[in-house]
Amino acid sequence: MSTAVANQRRDAVLTHLAFTAVLALVAFGVLRIAMYHWREGAVLIGGALLVAAVLRAALPHNRTGLLAIRTRTVDVLSYAGLGLLILFVALTITGGPLR
Repeated sequence: MSTAVANQRRDAVLTHLAFTAVLALVAFGVLRIAMYHWREGAVLIGGALLVAAVLRAALPHNRTGLLAIRTRTVDVLSYAGLGLLILFVALTITGGPLR
């Protein structure tokens, strides 16, 4: 295998590493929800969106992979806003059938 092919594979893996990390956090959150720990799962999903916002803001465009949907500003504001909203809901609901 030539070094050019090896570099292309390494670049492809690095490009999607940020998205894979966020996806792993979301999967763990869904697993916690499936285990009837909905609040912990929702906090993990909200945290994953905040991590996505930080990664989208910090990484160069060629390393964001599937985290880049729109412009950087729109992506960061969308990820952060939704993440904060999910965290707010998960941390403020008390009582009721969702204890």
